[in-house]
Formats: sequence, C-alpha cells, structure tokens
Amino acid sequence: MNSKFRVGSALALVAAAAIALTGCATGSGSSSAANAKDCKTLSTAEAAKATSAADFGGFDCLVQAAEKEGHLNVITLPPSWANYGKIIAGFQAKYPQIKINSENPDGSSQDEVDAAKADKGQSTAPDVFDIGTTVLNANPDVVTPYKVQNWDKIPANFKDPDGKWFYDYTGLISVGYDSSKIKKAPTSLQDLLGPEYKNAVAIKDSPVKANESLMDVVLASVQNGGSADDLTKGVDFFKQLKQAGNFVPTTASQATVNNGQTPVVLQWSFNNVAWGDAEQGGNPKYKSVVLPGAAVGSYYNQAVASGAADPAAARLWEEYLYTPEVQNLYLAAGAYPAMLDAMKQDGTVDKDVLAKVGDAPKDVTLLTADQASKAGTQIASLWPAAMG
Repeated sequence: MNSKFRVGSALALVAAAAIALTGCATGSGSSSAANAKDCKTLSTAEAAKATSAADFGGFDCLVQAAEKEGHLNVITLPPSWANYGKIIAGFQAKYPQIKINSENPDGSSQDEVDAAKADKGQSTAPDVFDIGTTVLNANPDVVTPYKVQNWDKIPANFKDPDGKWFYDYTGLISVGYDSSKIKKAPTSLQDLLGPEYKNAVAIKDSPVKANESLMDVVLASVQNGGSADDLTKGVDFFKQLKQAGNFVPTTASQATVNNGQTPVVLQWSFNNVAWGDAEQGGNPKYKSVVLPGAAVGSYYNQAVASGAADPAAARLWEEYLYTPEVQNLYLAAGAYPAMLDAMKQDGTVDKDVLAKVGDAPKDVTLLTADQASKAGTQIASLWPAAMG
C-alpha cells in the first residue's frame, strides 16, 4: 500500500462527543442475536445503497447479511502497515463465516482504483478502500456513502458530511536506516546527500501514483525552503540525490531492506517501525527517525466501494475499523487514529499504548484538499522531468 491520502488543515485532533453505539447491537461476532423477522431482506443492489446499519434493520442484521455474503475483498493492506495483519486476523476471528480475500497488499491507491474499474461487476471487485486523497479526489465515483455507528466520534473535519470518506489514521514521514550500514542516524535530509549514502536511499513508489512517496517530496520541499504549494524544491532534492548516486530506483519493501538493496527508506513512521520489528519479519538493525524541523503527515481515508462485490461485508468491515479495539491497534503501530480524542474522553483509549507511542505532535504540515489536488497535478509533470 504505497499510496494513500486524505488531508486536513491541521493535525490537532478535534474532540468529538462520546456517544453510545446505536443499532440493535454493537459488537456481536455472530448473527444469532438478530431476529430474522426484524431484519430487512435487501438485494445486492439495495445493500449497495445502504448508508447505515439501520438500513439492514440494525447492526445484528448487518452482521447476518454480511455472513450470508460470506466474503470480503480488501486491497493494498500489507500486514505490517498500521497493524493490518492483526486487524484482518481479528475480523476473521470475530466473523469466521466471512472469508477475507486480501489483494495486492503492496499496491498503491491508484492500484485500488484501477482494480475497482477493471473488476467492476465481478466477484473480485474491491469492497472497501484505504485510500489517499489525491487519487480519491480524482476518482469520486468509486466510493459510496456510509456512516458507521461511531460516526459522531470522528471529528467533523475528518469526514465527508455525507459519508463518502472518513479519516482512519495518520503517521509522519520518517527516515528508516539499516544501522549496520549507516552508523550514524541522519539529522537532516541534507545528510542523505553524503557519500556514506551511496546507492542507499529509496522510496516506496513513484510519487505520481503513491501518496506516501508524494509526502516524501512534500517533506523535502518544506525542509528545503519550499512549501506544500510548490514542490519544485522537493523534486530538486531528489534530483540531487540521483545525481549524487545516492538514489536507488528500486521500489522499497521490507524484503529489499532485509536483503540490503534499500538500506535507507523515506516512508511513514509506522512502516519504518514495523520494518525493524523481528516479530513481523523485519530487520532488528533497521532504525527509524523523524527528522527535526518541519514534519509532514497525512490522514488516509476509509470508504466503501461503490462497486463492492459484497456490500454488506464492506459495511461491516467499516463498523469494525471504527471500534476502540481496532483504533487502539492502529495506535499501537504508531498510526494515530481518527477517533483518538473521543477515545481519550470516554476512556476507551489504551493508556499504556498511548504512553508508549506518545501524543500526536501538533506542529505538522497537512495539505488541504485543494493543496492535495494541486500537488498531484504538479508532481505528474515535475517528477518525470527530473527523475526520468
């Protein structure tokens, strides 16, 4: 999942009022609690238009409908990304009658959209998206409105008022490095231009298609006297990396870090941390640092696919993600969840995890929706011209 992104005008998490879950139940792992006579029997076409669990007759009825479908298609969710390995396993354990098909885990947001269009009308079509803003803004027809039961716990500026998209989590762009090869942690992007970084520095994908890589360019811009509105200085930095022989054109992955192909990677902090976790197959000598000075973050969006092959399961997945259980799993990975402030208020945040991770920093560059669209347009011409 190399690209993704919905953005806000400030990182400060807007506190939302804590409310009780609504619907006929909140977390049943089985549809046995649903009284069939109270549930609405929806066709696939009708389920695809459901905007809340109430349209199915309540939460338990949604579970029943999803279990009847028996499948859920997710896409571009690598296990090490924001704890998705544990999140997917948790859903499978809670709803064993629903088989999860996880496609193209190392793909980008653009790959999500391409799959939705290519597989439209087929059983393999993506049901849900975890997607970046630049791509989402360019393809608004691939999503459909849905509001989870915990909708009011998501801050107002973290969601589309109609439910077409809603933030899930954010990280910070960081530098990961193999400490067995890079003996001293970098303290600035300028360090990466030095001879000790020869054939060492990589990113996850082209920033033309991958939000995570686009945010690398934004960081390079704001740390080199530019701004999020003009990415020229950011692209110039990567051009210098290439000219110095330090930029590695290989698409970085956990495997390329482990085998030494890409010992230094610019990417989200939660990914760099995961790639150094031996329990997740990472390299324990791989370290991560968020550089001093201007920081860059970006919330990703959850959304139900308008062409979902399994519309009830898609909506149940979103309900699951916006429970304290899963929001705390995001947090444990170092990905700050959208419901964090509400969970602090109602006491459902895992205080031990929060103490370990630390609160989200307040001084972070986040692009507005308009800036995100303009950045996508800029990078489409600037990057190929500079990097070939």
